[in-house]
Amino acid sequence: MLEWWNSVYLLVISLLYKSWTGLLIPLLVFTTLALLVKRKRVLQNSSETFSESVFNFLMMNVNAVIVIPIIIWLSPYISNHLWVLFDMSELNPFLCGVLALFWGDFVGYWRHRFEHIRWLWPSHATHHSDVNMSWLTLERFHPINRLTTFIIDSTLLLIIGFPPFAIITTNLIRHYYGYFIHADLPWTYGRFGQWFVSPVMHKWHHANVLRAYKSNFATVFSFYDRLFGTYYMPGMCTVALGVDGLSKRSLLYHLTYPFIISNYQKVDQHSKTSVEPKKSQQ
Repeated sequence: MLEWWNSVYLLVISLLYKSWTGLLIPLLVFTTLALLVKRKRVLQNSSETFSESVFNFLMMNVNAVIVIPIIIWLSPYISNHLWVLFDMSELNPFLCGVLALFWGDFVGYWRHRFEHIRWLWPSHATHHSDVNMSWLTLERFHPINRLTTFIIDSTLLLIIGFPPFAIITTNLIRHYYGYFIHADLPWTYGRFGQWFVSPVMHKWHHANVLRAYKSNFATVFSFYDRLFGTYYMPGMCTVALGVDGLSKRSLLYHLTYPFIISNYQKVDQHSKTSVEPKKSQQ
């Protein structure tokens, strides 16, 4: 029995260590960007940002300990028990990786869009509850949401026929680009914003405005939102972020939130009285 507990302890320490060290490069990059872009304004709302970042860090640790072992256990079963449409492994590896990125963002777009309906929203709402969004908001996901994201995205890409290396590559690209679009950066990309998701575009997705809540679901390619009618970029995002009734709640409250039946009646908890800015060209 003691050996079993020692094994569990070592596993937990190993998972946490990998999660913490994995943040070092993003921390360095986005701290540098904040200093370069904001300069004297870098400490504005610092106490609120720190509070939200602590919550995000704690949620990351919860996912590292709970979700990662489940993913490790599920991965061989999923990859070995699926019917495959095409054999993408016969393609040039670079072309295979590029196609996986396009398909991965397509799958991610629709999965994300479905997360905003009644049955998936309670586990996704935690991600939207950050009132002072930063790059670390990417780690603010409920374990259920993390697990469903992995299962849906990986399963569909495997069914299409992409080999594991291509799926891992696209997941890593979309993950690290996810840090970037969650960062508090005033960048719209200008005309390129019609093709690629910018930090401002994704910030609108997190805005506490009903119209924004139903928009901007892509991670990398904004043309998916344009194609499916969910593109929303009225200008710089200066409205409040977060979710009514869920922001600034405890970690335990968020972890138990999807298990309370009444919360599934709350299809959206975004302010219906927020003033939406007039749309302008970017």
